[in-house]
Order: sequence, then structure tokens, then C-alpha cells
Amino acid sequence: MGTDREFRMADGAELVGRQDESFEMLVSIPLDDSGFVGRQCPDCSLVFRMDAEHYKALPDDLTLWCVYCGHHTEHSEFITEQQRDRVMRAAGDFAMQTVSQELAKAFGGMSRDTRGSSFSLSYKSRPFCPRPLPEIDEEQLVRVRTCAGCQNDYAVFGEHRYCPVCGQLPAASIAFDALQADTARLNALETLPSDTKALLREQGVFTRNWVDTVENVVGVVEALASSLFRSAVPNADSLLNGKGAIFQRLDHMTDLIVAAGFADLRTNLGTQTWQRLLETWAARHVFTHNDGIVDEKYLTRVPGSSTRIGQRLVLTDTTCRRALDDAKALCECLIDVLR
Repeated sequence: MGTDREFRMADGAELVGRQDESFEMLVSIPLDDSGFVGRQCPDCSLVFRMDAEHYKALPDDLTLWCVYCGHHTEHSEFITEQQRDRVMRAAGDFAMQTVSQELAKAFGGMSRDTRGSSFSLSYKSRPFCPRPLPEIDEEQLVRVRTCAGCQNDYAVFGEHRYCPVCGQLPAASIAFDALQADTARLNALETLPSDTKALLREQGVFTRNWVDTVENVVGVVEALASSLFRSAVPNADSLLNGKGAIFQRLDHMTDLIVAAGFADLRTNLGTQTWQRLLETWAARHVFTHNDGIVDEKYLTRVPGSSTRIGQRLVLTDTTCRRALDDAKALCECLIDVLR
């Protein structure tokens, strides 16, 4: 095996070996300014990025996980569309030269004169100039994430649930990422130009965003508490049998955790924080089940509320940010108690 020098290749493409009619070609994939390389899920088609040095150090038989949908397959299947275009350009230039060579061989001795009549067939090859390979201009990373398990660095462009190398992320990582995403969404709306903010506010976008935040907070805590409880309690399934969505109900959830032999979340968090959490959970309930219209159940859970039955509950940016802070404290407490 040796390098074949009959072919002209563009910068970034190189023929490195030949065995009979088989050729081996290397095509470089440019990295971004931070040294990351793009990966694209062959199933959902979404793109993420990985630290190239970390990636290179991984085993050759590596299988990757899509950080978004969890599709799991051989790492070479995660080539991006732009990377594939670059490789196919190099392959196309090579193919054109092989075809040209074969035509030259086929017609090289076929030109002749037959006296009374002439028959001439010839083929003249021309020097081949390879086209420059397409550049890679994929979305640049905004924030580097480091997997707590395998320590590989990667970057995503949306909500994700998996590390590309070791798969399912810990429930705690997912929870804190979700709370941070809701905070970022609140921040983004506040940075809009005044005229844009006024238009969105008039259309109810701010109100809808605040309602979504409260609903998301409850969902994040529910998912984390359920995962941690099932991991910490050997007979969790039997204890949860028939209890329905118990992790959506703060006091019932806490009573369950205490009954399993763990500390009381209410004591660890303190009375004021716990009461604010109860108010957030009550607000989520009326918006999810009653379009925000206050009922008797809400007033029972929030006895200090100034609203009356039949009024629609009003949320604000301040209450949502406080709810996110309280939820983060509750998540940290759950992790500490159920470790």
C-alpha cells in the first residue's frame, strides 16, 4: 500500500493509500474557533458539538448518543450535512479523474486511416483542477457543558437529556438545566426593545410566559423527586402503588419521603420558603385546571391571598423568579435528603 500520486486533490483531501482497485482517502473536517466539531443525529437531524480533542481520545468503536432524542448508534453515522458535502466534493473530484483516466486508456489506440475511407476516434484528456472543498459554517457554541460522569465537553442548541458519550444524564442535571432555561427565557423577554415588549405584552406573551414558568417549575420538581425517590428507596414501587401523581403534591410527597425514613423537607427549607412553594403549586393547579380562576381549594392552600373566588390569578415576573429560586432550593434539598 502506498500513496497514489496520479490524482490531484484539493487542499484538505489526500489519497493516503491504494490496494489494487481500492483507495483510501482522508478528508479534513475544520473545527470551530473553540476546537469543537459538529455532530448531527441521523434520526432527528438536530446538531450538537463536541470537543475535538476529547472526541479523538475516545475508542475507535465508539457509539454516540443524540443529546436531544437519545438515538444511539455508531459515531460515524453522526456526520453533519456540511461535513458530508465536503467529503462528497472530494470523492466526486477523485471519481472524475478515474473516469478521465479510463477514457484515455480506452481510446488511446483507436485513431487510424483505412486508405479509401478513414475512421478516426480519439480522446484527449485535459489537466484536472480540483474544486476547493466547501467550508464548514455550522452554528457556533454558546456555552460548554461538561458531563459529570465522563468529563467530556459538548455543546447543545436546545433542551437535551443525554450526554453524547455516556447517555442518560442524571436527573439533577436535567432539573437544574430546565430551571436555568426558564430563567433565561424571562431574561430574554426583558432585554427586548421597548416597542417590541409593549406589543408582546399587549398580546399576552408575557402573561403566558409567566404561567408556563410556574407550570414548568412543578414539572421539574416532580420529575426530579420521582427519580431520586425510586433510586434511593428499594421498595419504591410498592410504596407508590395507588398514590397517583404524588410528586405533584408537596405535602403528600414530603410525607412519603419521611415515611421512607428520610428527613422532612419542610424542616430543612424553613417555613417561609415552604409556604411560598405551596403558593406556587396552588397557582399551577388553578392555571392548569381552571384557567387561573381562583377557587375555594386555592384559598384553602393560600389563606393569606387577597383574591376572591371567581377572580383570575395574576402572576408577575417577580413572583416567577422567586418561584424559580425556591424550586432550585427544593431541588437541592431533595438531592441532599435522598442521596
